Amino acid sequence: MNKRTKQLLSGLMTGFLSCVTLFFSLQAQETPKEEDFLKINKVRTPEGTILEVGGLATLPDGSLGISTRRGDVYIVENPTSNTPYFRKFASGLHEILGLAYKDSALYCAQRGELTKLKDTDHDGKADVYEAIYSWPLSGYYHEYSFGPKLAADGSFFITGNVAFGDEEWWRGESRVPWRGWAFNIKEDGTFTPWATGFRSPAGIGMLNGQFFYTENQGDWVGSGALYMINKGDFLGHPAGLRWTKEHNSPVKLTLEQFNSKIDERKVKDAQGRYIKPENVVNEDYKTLAQLKTEFPELRLPAVILPHGILGISNSEPVVIPDSAFGPFGGQILIGDQGMSIISRVMLEEVNGAYQGASIAFRSGFRSGVLRLAWAPDNSLFVGETNRGWGSAGDANEGLERLIWDGKIPFEIKNIHAMPDGFEVEFTLPVNKASGEDLASYKVESYTYKYHPVYGSPPVGIETCQVSGVKLSADGLKARIIVNNLREHFIHAITLDGLRDKGNYYSLVHPTAYYTLNAIPQGAKLALSEVSTRNSAAVVVKDEPGITKAGQKGKKLATSKTGSTKAVSAVTTKAPTYEEVVGLLSKYTCLACHNPKTKQVGPAFVDVAKRKYNNSKIVELIHNPQPQDWPDYPTQMPPMPQVPQADALKIAAYINSLR
Repeated sequence: MNKRTKQLLSGLMTGFLSCVTLFFSLQAQETPKEEDFLKINKVRTPEGTILEVGGLATLPDGSLGISTRRGDVYIVENPTSNTPYFRKFASGLHEILGLAYKDSALYCAQRGELTKLKDTDHDGKADVYEAIYSWPLSGYYHEYSFGPKLAADGSFFITGNVAFGDEEWWRGESRVPWRGWAFNIKEDGTFTPWATGFRSPAGIGMLNGQFFYTENQGDWVGSGALYMINKGDFLGHPAGLRWTKEHNSPVKLTLEQFNSKIDERKVKDAQGRYIKPENVVNEDYKTLAQLKTEFPELRLPAVILPHGILGISNSEPVVIPDSAFGPFGGQILIGDQGMSIISRVMLEEVNGAYQGASIAFRSGFRSGVLRLAWAPDNSLFVGETNRGWGSAGDANEGLERLIWDGKIPFEIKNIHAMPDGFEVEFTLPVNKASGEDLASYKVESYTYKYHPVYGSPPVGIETCQVSGVKLSADGLKARIIVNNLREHFIHAITLDGLRDKGNYYSLVHPTAYYTLNAIPQGAKLALSEVSTRNSAAVVVKDEPGITKAGQKGKKLATSKTGSTKAVSAVTTKAPTYEEVVGLLSKYTCLACHNPKTKQVGPAFVDVAKRKYNNSKIVELIHNPQPQDWPDYPTQMPPMPQVPQADALKIAAYINSLR
């Protein structure tokens, strides 16, 4: 072997080894996860202290005020240190589900009273418990009161839950005045009803000076959402309309007017007992947007957080300070008590209407996320509770801190509606090849029913064709043309195929859910200025043994005529968890159920103990019977969108756990 040949072989070997090294280094570069950027630290609490956080308020000196569902108020000094000091400030109050600070005093909403707490003798404990205003209670279950939130003029906003417990146990009621309402209270006790149509308004907040709140799924509420509130608004739940004839009601819509346009389904059986309304598949349903044409005072949600995906019991919204959490300053974080998560909302105003996108932010909290408050160091205090309400996580209460480590994740930074689609902005530049490939972008739209049933399946589901994409020169923005935009529908925007320019990482959270209340005016993109390349649109001849586009992953059998067809494997063996986890995730089952432990709903192993056959489980997936599980206060919504074959597979897995 001559010298030249040896040099050539050496070069080839070096190149080969370099390729191998590059291959394995790319394999090792797993896409970072949310926990790689956002750390959850437990705040140390004194032994024996059970917080069950109902309210949080950061005080001017950096201390943290905490109210609890057990009726206590604590002041925590040095709350971000390794040795926080807890001091009990007040006790003996009734289920405090909010806390506010103003002029050296703390204010809390008990079940039926706005109470001022003040330490006048400076011994570190409240010696003044002053009733600012009291409102009626019927004593029925669920009459929680949330707040207060401090308005710009120094007054307070509070919201009142509807009651449950009558013969129609599934239907929220306003049994006494101002249940299902938001109201404003001034320091001198002046009381002003503000808006109605609330069901379970646990998450109220002042966002950049504007009154917002989050609603939970339930009767008349297909999915949780973020709403803006103006005086005189009707938010959709009819129970509070009972009081709109009162002289001081700013809402003029009456219950009789409401019932003239939509059926409450108050139906009795032959024995004179009310029949619980169930979801009707393939019915001529109504949506909230359709009802707004009848009732102009109806306020539509600004941003919907799809049920089972971004929460089941949405809680407090807070604005991210510009100096906190890197590229997301100015956006909104929303907790969820049921799924123990925090979501992020990108809000914008189009044609006078608030709208925008919601996306996952951080999961893995130890109990249900109810309250959020910013620390002076720009970490986020997370107040948690579980008892009686059910949530993911292994604890009934807790106080944790969410801390950003300063690194920039590859995420969707923002989404803006366009006349012909959406503009998606990223935190890091996108790899050009993936960014200009239509196969990287998928859009689907759907909505929810407006009916007296608990929750709603997604309806009106439609795939939206993405016909072009224009990637900015710096790779930080992608404008996509979406052919069939629909106002008042959620548009699920999935960007699984995108990769970042630097490391070829995929997005930490690839799917965002844009609530499109108004399509903006303006210039549309011409096809001549966009990429229409689609790596997935490969045309393959119909030949034996060849997999065609749209049939990936299916084995093709050849018929005698030479054509191909998909062959489904037939088996009687029950599927394993690994084989059904994709379905459980897709249909949001995992939002409420765990294979072995009780969560929001019963564990799958406990369902298996009921010895339902597979067909019965399928029936209960499509139309649940919450009365069969009285120990679980959160009802399961109807899930008729789960196909029979997938439901049977899930049922077979559940029954394999007996």
